[in-house]
Amino acid sequence: MQLFNLKIYFFLFVVFTVSSQEREQIEIKFAPYMTIEEKNPEATILTRDNSKQVHIKHKGIELWCDKAVYYQDQDFIEAFGKVLVKQGDSLDMTSNYAEYSGITQLAYASGDVILIDPNSKLYTDVLYFDRVKQQALYNQNGKVEKDSSGTITSKIGRYFVNEKKYQFSQNVELINPEYVINTQRLDFYTDSGYSFLYGESKIVSSTSTIYCERGFYDTKSDTGYFVKKSKIDYDERTIIGDSIYFNRNTSFASANNNIKVIDTLNKTLIKGHYAEVFRLKDSVFITKRAIAIKEYRNDSIYIHADKLMVTGPPNERILRGYYNAKMYKSDLSGKADSIHMNQRSGKTQLINFYKDENVFSKKNFPILWHNKNQITGDSIHLISNSQNETLDSLKVFNNAFIISRDTIDSGYNQIKGKKLNGIFLQNELKVLNIIKNAESIYYLRDSKNELIGIDKSKSASIKIFIDQNRIEEIRKINQIDGKTYPKRDFPKNEDLLKGFVWREEERPLNVEDLFSDDPPLKLPIIKGLKEVPNNTEFFDDNLNGRIEKAKKISIKNNNDNKNIDNKAARKIPEKNY
Repeated sequence: MQLFNLKIYFFLFVVFTVSSQEREQIEIKFAPYMTIEEKNPEATILTRDNSKQVHIKHKGIELWCDKAVYYQDQDFIEAFGKVLVKQGDSLDMTSNYAEYSGITQLAYASGDVILIDPNSKLYTDVLYFDRVKQQALYNQNGKVEKDSSGTITSKIGRYFVNEKKYQFSQNVELINPEYVINTQRLDFYTDSGYSFLYGESKIVSSTSTIYCERGFYDTKSDTGYFVKKSKIDYDERTIIGDSIYFNRNTSFASANNNIKVIDTLNKTLIKGHYAEVFRLKDSVFITKRAIAIKEYRNDSIYIHADKLMVTGPPNERILRGYYNAKMYKSDLSGKADSIHMNQRSGKTQLINFYKDENVFSKKNFPILWHNKNQITGDSIHLISNSQNETLDSLKVFNNAFIISRDTIDSGYNQIKGKKLNGIFLQNELKVLNIIKNAESIYYLRDSKNELIGIDKSKSASIKIFIDQNRIEEIRKINQIDGKTYPKRDFPKNEDLLKGFVWREEERPLNVEDLFSDDPPLKLPIIKGLKEVPNNTEFFDDNLNGRIEKAKKISIKNNNDNKNIDNKAARKIPEKNY
């Protein structure tokens, strides 16, 4: 009787093999033991021997397992124990259990599933694999390992074999020795190491935190490109821009359009439309309507130039504005070829890079306006108290010149000399010392503001005391000559000191005036990263059509029994992916 059963099993094996070749059904290559149970006559049970596993083949894939149940009418296999599925030389899958339909070409694996391609390994508990579309899906948490890129985990993931691309969604995390990426969706290419981020995304490392809602990161070269609410936080600085390029190897970042660089330690904000940041050098360069805003108690000072550069560690920042530099504060404004601000020493310098030999041409010289006073010179230094953030002193080097309009008359009060030193109290200019070769023209008025006369003099130096923006006292030291004239007797054509230039039309009266000389701004269009791609669902019309076809074949092969247990459809999840 035992010999008879073995002959039947051998006969069934031959029939299955020949049938599979004719109908392209599942082919049983090796199954030393084959049985049919009375309670389940439509299924054939295949088991291994001590030397080899059961071996099954179908259209370019091969399957090995310890035990298999083959449903010939449905062309369906269930595999148990140390399951291995190979697709050519490019893809291997191992699991504790697997199902495969020769009609739908849909595989299902569960229990310690590992999917291996030449560049990565996927670990999960449940995996679907559509051989027609060459796509795999997990929806119960998975992990992908890639040597150079790190480990990626997510709740849902799809793998596109032909593109060698993973699509991760829900609780996505990429862990690398140098950084961690958290995002809502990540498209990852195993060959190139390219990562595309969609939704709220963060890249966190020991030196920086990057945020964006759409971005790209090259895990091999450690470079990235981020758009939509993109920003980088590091070293007490935050960089915000419509688009940001980042190179982790060189700690370099560049940004375009609507840029903000926030220095929380020094209470400084820099804005513009193109920026470069060198973290290791503590350097920021920004241009295109660049402006720096520094908080001073209840006020702020604004500095604008064609180019702004901030250098130095957090406690020693130096701000430099180059070319057409301007500054504005509610009671103070200025203009120069270059403005430098040292946030540690509190020194602000207004400097020109070139000199005009024509002494009458003062248009290019640094200029400062304080209340009603116009102050010019070869260079101007403002010194602030960095502790209490108040103005401390003023220094003008070479060709110092102060001008203010007379309160009533059309004339000008003027004081000039080689150098000027000023002292501030509570941000008000209180004392002025004009040193060496001092000259002055001053309209003297009484307590009723009536004109007494016009004083013109020369002296070694002049000391002026100011209260509530009015000159209270003038002290002339080593006066050479001088005279007070009635207005009618004042010498004609001598009402202006040599080098006089009134530049009131250049004075910024508000923040917008800082940009009055700038050319029209045309911002580049941000390109390179599209919105979230609309991929088709895993269980799409194509796959669902194949499943319906498998159902019909099963019913037909079982004498139109619509209650037949359709194996090809029973593992399909209720929710589509």
